[in-house]
Amino acid sequence: MKNREERFELIKKIISEEVISNQDDLQLRLHSLGLEVTQATLSRDLKSLQVIKVSDAKAGYAYRLPTYGSGQSGQSESNSSRMNFLADGVLGISFSGNLGVIKTLPGFAPSTALAIDESGCTEIIGTIAGDDTILVVIRDGVGRNDVTRALVGIMPKLENKL
Repeated sequence: MKNREERFELIKKIISEEVISNQDDLQLRLHSLGLEVTQATLSRDLKSLQVIKVSDAKAGYAYRLPTYGSGQSGQSESNSSRMNFLADGVLGISFSGNLGVIKTLPGFAPSTALAIDESGCTEIIGTIAGDDTILVVIRDGVGRNDVTRALVGIMPKLENKL
């Protein structure tokens, strides 16, 4: 059995060279290369690698590795690039009471919700994502403008969209 780093490298190689639409396809591809991996492990690996699922004209959806810009830069630059990419998929937000609904392009909602959840934003309790919609639960006493400012703080490219 390969160690975690070797498994990560193999997953990255497959995703960058092939169109992989779902975990089952990736699991079968890994198996064909002699690597047995459980669905739970594969799911954790994809999260650790920050793999996103995007709309693909031919396959419907496809896994993509995050893009980090032109150089091998530090974490802040890679996060900035990732956030800009995710912001490109956001179409808008609507509010009702302590809830917000963010509409995205197909396939962008899960990764965008994860980015919001991982940001440590105190205005938002949490998110639930579908394929192109994110339900945002807003902390009591927090206004819509505060949430909008927080989202722009997480993804600066949202400023002109919200």
